[in-house]
Amino acid sequence: MNKLQKFALPTITATTYAGEAAAGYIAAALLSANTLDKKLVTIMPNVKYKSVIQKLATSGIIQDASCDFTTSGSVAITEQVLTPKELQVNLQLCKQEFVASWMALQLGFSAFDEIPKNFNDFLISYVGGQVAQATEENIWAGTATNGSFPGFQTLFSASVAAGGATAVLPARSTGGSSTILSGSNAVVTSTNVVSILDSVVQTVPATVYGKQDLYIYVGTKVAKAFQTAMSGNGASGLGANGFNNQMNVGEKPYNFQGIEIVLCPGMSDNKIVAAQKSNLFFGTGLLSDYNETKVIDMSDIDGSQNYRVIMRFTSGVQFGVGQDIVYLGAYA
Repeated sequence: MNKLQKFALPTITATTYAGEAAAGYIAAALLSANTLDKKLVTIMPNVKYKSVIQKLATSGIIQDASCDFTTSGSVAITEQVLTPKELQVNLQLCKQEFVASWMALQLGFSAFDEIPKNFNDFLISYVGGQVAQATEENIWAGTATNGSFPGFQTLFSASVAAGGATAVLPARSTGGSSTILSGSNAVVTSTNVVSILDSVVQTVPATVYGKQDLYIYVGTKVAKAFQTAMSGNGASGLGANGFNNQMNVGEKPYNFQGIEIVLCPGMSDNKIVAAQKSNLFFGTGLLSDYNETKVIDMSDIDGSQNYRVIMRFTSGVQFGVGQDIVYLGAYA
């Protein structure tokens, strides 16, 4: 008769990583967020308190040659301040809920490319995955509430509502000064996604259109609608058989009129952004003294099988030039 082999619960060594020592763990957690992992925005990794984002715009700088030095043209500098918010994770979990997964990793039954070298790292990686998911959501849909920070959608909405010469551009039906699309009530479906995307592209300024790092950012709902339309099941103009007569077979190219469409799961439904990667910024202080990653085994303290994982880090987003960004969303 085969005997069941018993595994003792792994021992968790109290571990603390602070300041620069915590950088690797914090980076693995934050930068695993889909938007950051794919480098769809500009990452500023060493913002200890705040960073001033300066964008330089020049015009009329070329003139006819002469023997004298004559100042020509104009230079305009716009500034935005990125202030990452201090955040933390205080989580208590039971060892027994994770020991089976840990043992499977040690026995080689794993899809991971790299097996965490000890149980501490395994616990930290689990919590880091939760942090990455929350960070992805905060980057786009975050607000100034507990455990979050104002995301791009919040910043864009406030900018459009404030108006002015430096504000983010609301999507317009045919660009220019045409009717503003009602971002608050817009519902993107497979029958109208092509039309809405066309409106967004038509609103993109001529100075931005054609730039190599110009992307159309969409959430999961809009991405699904686009794929359905490209399969011939919407008003795409492709006919019933869809792109390349493939119908519903295979993923269709995420590309609209030469501009790459990128999926950002953290974006809310029915929201679309057209912007340059170099104009969207995520800031964190990977080398900040505030950073901390700590694992505490509670068995020696209260006799329980619980452990506590503590993380402290900073995160925040900001955009550069509002007039170079097109946003379909709520404008309030």
